[in-house]
Parts: sequence; C-alpha cells; structure tokens
Amino acid sequence: MTLQLTGQQALVTGASGGIGRGVAIRLAASGAKVAVNYLSNREGAEETVALIQAAGGEAAAFQADVTNVQAVRQMLADVKQTLGGEIDILVNNAGHLVRRMLVEEMSEEHYAQVMDVNLKSAVFVSQAVIPGMKARGGGRIVNVTSVAAHNGGGPGASIYAASKAAVIGFTKALAKELAGSAITVNAVSPGFIGQTAFHDTFTPEAARKAAVQGIPLGREGTPDDVAGSVLFLVSELASYLTGETIEINGGMFMR
Repeated sequence: MTLQLTGQQALVTGASGGIGRGVAIRLAASGAKVAVNYLSNREGAEETVALIQAAGGEAAAFQADVTNVQAVRQMLADVKQTLGGEIDILVNNAGHLVRRMLVEEMSEEHYAQVMDVNLKSAVFVSQAVIPGMKARGGGRIVNVTSVAAHNGGGPGASIYAASKAAVIGFTKALAKELAGSAITVNAVSPGFIGQTAFHDTFTPEAARKAAVQGIPLGREGTPDDVAGSVLFLVSELASYLTGETIEINGGMFMR
C-alpha cells in the first residue's frame, strides 16, 4: 500500500487558491499530473501551477465555469488534449457561500447560484469523468463539503449549509452507484480553515478569534490539513473506504 500517485491524472476544481491549491500541490507532490481548474482567478491558478512545477511536478491550468455542463465537457476535452489520458482522481472543491443572506430576504437567483456552485458542479463534473474512470478500471472522487452541513453554518448561511448537506447525501448515493466499477466516492468536511478567501471575505476578526477558542486542538486549520486527508482518500490506503465523510475541524465538531 502506498501514497504514491505516479502515473495518475487528477482534476481539482476551484484550485486557484485556498484548499483547492493545497490539494493540487499535495497530489502533484505525490506524483500525479494535476489539472488546475479556475473560474476567474487566472493569476491564482497560474501561481498554483508554478508552485507545482517549481517543486518538480506536472500541472496545467484550465478555465471553466463548473456550473455549466457544456463548459465542463469542454474542459475535460482540453485536459485530455493537454495532459493526455483520462482523469483518475477528481476533487470537487469548487464552492462558495456567495454572500450571507437570511431566508426571509433570499432571492431565487441567490438560491440557485449557491446550489449550483456547491452541488450542481459536483454532480456534473463527476458525471463527466465517470466514463473515463470506468474505462481505466477504477478511480477516486472526493467531494468537499463543510461543517456547516452539520451545524447549519453562521448567520445567513442557510442555503450554503443545505447545499453542503446535499453534497454528503450525493456522496453516499454516488458511492453506491459506482462501487461495482472500482470507483470510490468520499467527502472531506473542513471546519474553520484559515488561509482561504472564504474567511477573509465572510468572517470578521472577532468571529475568527471566537471560533479558534472553541477548537479543542487550539488552532484554525490550514489548506494542507485538508489536503492530507484528500491524499489518503485517493491513495491505495483507502481502497476499501467509500461513501464516507472525514471531518477535518480540530475537534470543533465530533460525530
């Protein structure tokens, strides 16, 4: 059993920074060729690629709105042409709170935007890579959910929390669908992870300090903390693990 991913190709959505970048770098360091997806932050995606290449890894950046099914299909064609071969490892990391909004103030547009980026993207990017995984005799899919799926999140995060809970349900259902094809499907559920645009945008400093005080391990997490669990799930060490969610929160939420 090994954590080596040499000869495998990975796609990480939303990898221009934060958790996605950390995951992309960790997978590349273990030998995978990595497709770095981004929506609008081209500079950030290119920086992720540069960091991987500087460490001796292989990666390329691919722009696509992963809430758009046609854009997803085109991205997969571009990845195959550029890096060669099918996707062995998919990490559905793209996601967003968009903005905090109470249910009584919520527009249908906001609801759709949040559900699309968090759930629809995971569904249809997974759909796009499944045929190639089956053709290669197996694969790994890891979805990124959130502790908000369990505790409802902070103020104005109801639909974000609901979408992330839906990701957990989708993970279990897809794991059952694909088990006979040697494709495992699992999820990681980050808690308070620093060094991300999410908390820089949506969490005031006072709330950040209060959150850290409630974490038994005494610190906020890092993207690399999440990346380590993802690496385990996509490796041979997790070959008999599917349909599960790993909580990465320093003990702030225990099941």
